[in-house]
Amino acid sequence: MNDIYGFEVAARDGNARCGLIRTPHGTVETPAFMSVGTAGSIKSLTPRHLQELAAEIVLANTYHLFLRPGDQLIAELGGLHRFMAWSGPILTDSGGYQVFSLAGRRTITEDGVSFRSHIDGSEHVLSPKLTTDIQARLGSDIAMAFDECTPYPATADEAKLSMERTIRWAARARARFVSLAGAPYGRGTVLTTLGQAQFGIVQGGMYPELREISARETVSLGFDGYAIGGLSVGEPKTLMYNVTARTTDFLPQERPRYLMGVGMPGDLVESVARGVDMFDCVLPTRNARNGQLFTQNGPITIKAARFAEDERPLDGECTCYTCSNFSRAYLRHLFVTREMTSATLNTIHNLHFYLDTMNRIRDSIKLGTFQEFRDSFHKKYSGRW
Repeated sequence: MNDIYGFEVAARDGNARCGLIRTPHGTVETPAFMSVGTAGSIKSLTPRHLQELAAEIVLANTYHLFLRPGDQLIAELGGLHRFMAWSGPILTDSGGYQVFSLAGRRTITEDGVSFRSHIDGSEHVLSPKLTTDIQARLGSDIAMAFDECTPYPATADEAKLSMERTIRWAARARARFVSLAGAPYGRGTVLTTLGQAQFGIVQGGMYPELREISARETVSLGFDGYAIGGLSVGEPKTLMYNVTARTTDFLPQERPRYLMGVGMPGDLVESVARGVDMFDCVLPTRNARNGQLFTQNGPITIKAARFAEDERPLDGECTCYTCSNFSRAYLRHLFVTREMTSATLNTIHNLHFYLDTMNRIRDSIKLGTFQEFRDSFHKKYSGRW
């Protein structure tokens, strides 16, 4: 690890663990949930909202920022932290999943991925070297190596070819990252990864033996942390949990483990039980804009007619700004009349719910009561109002 970035495990309870990730822009307590700011913004919220929610780290998207407004421009304007006025840690993904989702718009080769922009149809190529350079220009605290996300379902041969390509790409991304570490700091086209950490991504589809190979090979490259990719792509939850557990078995204890793109509240709890430290997912923000709100007793759809005259808060146990000030009737009114404030208030609540869940998970690990919390959470959350 570099001298600025670091990770330590502070407490354990079974396979669940809590720890601290040290970055140039602050320390992150784990297990941590990262709010997704695809284009450098958490949709419908400002950085002040995030600070009031006590969010410690956010995620931004390399693919989208590369296309618009461009990593060169962001670098010239002082880097992503300054550009989006967020002083806390930022993790940037590599764009691998976004390229994966383009389907008919992209072609995968050994060199990288050529694709047509979803914005204007222009042609571009992303490679392990280029995505490393883009993230260096953005100046994120944690950068992800470029990977190929294996679809589900995939045959063992298809998953193996995809996994092996990801390992080769990881080696190239790591070599480029290390070569930039000693470069002098500058703006624009002058690159440096000084202070930045880089995570490798484990692939292998739904095949435990491939996950083991991928984990061992990726760890051998000496990344600062390790992500589990290629899950939550349509597979059954039981399979996702089994693959997660099998993968964390082969990841080092002294490095953070990041399960990409997961997930529902229950998924966070179950994945922490299997040794995961970091999560990201669009669900709390996307579902908020679509009117699905998470509560201690399960999700509710706020547009339902039964809430039209309901003067109760959304969640009587929640202390967020939304629940402290507004009724279900008002939230329903905002949503059905398509008021912009609806997205803001709903997102504040959903992110508070996710971040508070992580707080309670961390407290239970420190107290040695994680299993009790796990059982209680599932029993309560499985109910419906």
